[in-house]
Amino acid sequence: MSLYNGKRNISSRGKQDMNWKIHQLFLYCCCGILAGIVGGLLGLGGGFILGPLFLELGVPPQVASATSTFVMAFSSSMSVIQYYLLNRFPVPYAAYFVTLATIAAFTGQHIVRKLIVLLGRASLIIFVLALTIFVSAISLGGVGIANMIKKLQTNEYMGFENLCYH
Repeated sequence: MSLYNGKRNISSRGKQDMNWKIHQLFLYCCCGILAGIVGGLLGLGGGFILGPLFLELGVPPQVASATSTFVMAFSSSMSVIQYYLLNRFPVPYAAYFVTLATIAAFTGQHIVRKLIVLLGRASLIIFVLALTIFVSAISLGGVGIANMIKKLQTNEYMGFENLCYH
């Protein structure tokens, strides 16, 4: 209730307090809903959009990264369940990639934690998040363009239809 009234102080950046206003809360809720819609349409999960949004809100980088990762893991697990129910889920490949991803996640977390302690700055998480989003955006665009060129060369149907019907 105190968050709704704009009275809750959140210590986000050191000792700085945030004073939430009603219009800010409404805007942030709308941004969260929009992030879910865009993430669902693009197949990204809302985490790629929510991570920078949380950083803009002043949420500490550790919390922003953990929350956006949880959102992505949740949406990805829903996709896994859907593919499994459709019998389009190769279990041996999935087990291999789950094992590999788990090892990579623990290794990456250990390395980043050591670097944060060594450098004394949590901003490293922001740079890792920004690099991940940048590489993903470039890869997504590159794969999309390559698929489009291949379909154009083989005269395959790309899903577009004439907008004007007579």
